[in-house]
Amino acid sequence: MDTLTYKTVSASKETVKKEWFIVDAENEILGRLASKVAQVIRGKLKPSFTPHVDCGDNVVIINAEKVRLTGNKLNDKEYVRHTGYPGGQRFATPKELMAKNPTSIIEKAVKGMLPKNKLGNAIFCNLYVYKGTEHPHVAQQPKELKLKSIK
Repeated sequence: MDTLTYKTVSASKETVKKEWFIVDAENEILGRLASKVAQVIRGKLKPSFTPHVDCGDNVVIINAEKVRLTGNKLNDKEYVRHTGYPGGQRFATPKELMAKNPTSIIEKAVKGMLPKNKLGNAIFCNLYVYKGTEHPHVAQQPKELKLKSIK
């Protein structure tokens, strides 16, 4: 056996082939949706996955306002932010965020599952979340992604 013919191939920015997928968030559980989408935009499902390269696909999520939270998380869960001023800690529940901006809940859930560095910020740019069924990415011809097929 010639061991020199087996070489590990690392993907680079130039060699990565990105695809477009669309996910319908209607009646999907938030955490399960977010973990599977995070895997796809990170590129973990590809055989050519390279940890230090953005090799994931682009994902469009529609119907963000119809995502589900199990249990009593809609009222009990809290998102914490700080204004930067003394005493500026602010709390919001998912119910309040859904009323203002339903896309932010999915974005926060997916961003929390990505690396906390520059690569994670770059990977997060592969996610597009929209309220309703209309989206401006029709020209990219996104394929439907079945979340049940991802393990």
